[in-house]
Amino acid sequence: MPRVGMALGVTGLVLATTAPAFAADEDTNIWLAQSANIDLGGDMALGLEAQERFTNDASRLSQIIFRPSLSYKLDQSTSISLGYAYVHNDPQTGASTNEHRAHQQILFRVAGDGKGVTITGRTRFEQRFLEEIDGTAFRIRLQFRLTAPLSGKVRAVAWTEALVGLNQTGFQRDGLGLWRNYAGVSVPVSKFVSLEPGYLNQYVVRNGTDRIDHVANLTLSAAF
Repeated sequence: MPRVGMALGVTGLVLATTAPAFAADEDTNIWLAQSANIDLGGDMALGLEAQERFTNDASRLSQIIFRPSLSYKLDQSTSISLGYAYVHNDPQTGASTNEHRAHQQILFRVAGDGKGVTITGRTRFEQRFLEEIDGTAFRIRLQFRLTAPLSGKVRAVAWTEALVGLNQTGFQRDGLGLWRNYAGVSVPVSKFVSLEPGYLNQYVVRNGTDRIDHVANLTLSAAF
């Protein structure tokens, strides 16, 4: 398994060196996610996703996300999709907000065949609207994800994602806003369902002191 070891070693080095060296506030989170991918036939699929995020030392539910999407497979390694997300934010300080997002996305394979060491890329363009604040915020999300076989059907998973604002509004700054780095494992629990526990490091760029979130992440995924 030399390629697996090398790939995981490189990924670990990338994750270790992406955290900025200067001081930042820190918080501990728990993020839960549930997703389903439903084959509609004819290269079409329906995606459903829900997330619950507990912040402030994982003591309170501060964000809920619901995200449906419709995707079309261009070939065996590339798909495009359109989606919508509703995001309810309830911060510990400040007023709660209700956000609506539209997005367009392309998912593509960079290397591998999905069975051995595989790298995929995802580019998502979002248009963000808040009910409480005027303006339309445009954001691009760039992600690269590596998976590699470990034992049996268990796979190692690592990814990095940058969320970059393309304009400035009353609720979004332009430039890099979030940088997420993740490492975990994907464990199948049945023919259709898998669990993915892992650790996510989120760096939040703010006008004042930046913040680092240490996140215990658990995703339940189903495919039909």
